[in-house]
Amino acid sequence: MASAAFEEVVEDFEFLEDWEDRYRYVIEQGKAMEPLDEALKVPATKVEGCASQVWLHATVEDGRFHFDGDSDAMIVKGLIALLRRLYNGLDAKAVLDVDARAEMTRLGLNDHLSAQRSNGLRAMIERVRAVAAG
Repeated sequence: MASAAFEEVVEDFEFLEDWEDRYRYVIEQGKAMEPLDEALKVPATKVEGCASQVWLHATVEDGRFHFDGDSDAMIVKGLIALLRRLYNGLDAKAVLDVDARAEMTRLGLNDHLSAQRSNGLRAMIERVRAVAAG
């Protein structure tokens, strides 16, 4: 079950008819994120398996999952923003219950991301799940 924030993304995507508009939407989501503190861009937060540089910093506070991230690629930063909308605010167990690949499929991303970007997205999802699992 996706978060209410992610359901808003799904609704926005349904309104946008062509992939170029959706692509711009994803990039705009990334641009709207606060940059990750440079002190958090360390090997421990770097996500391996991505074509670009990606850092995810996740925490669980009061049982609620939250993560921030950054990338040197605008589309990837947008994908991070979408994952934040999917996961942030859920309790850690709920994060594990989310089928992120299925949720992202609802956006049609699988058909429009390169193999490298798809692998990177998968690596980011795995990192999020690992942190939520404790």
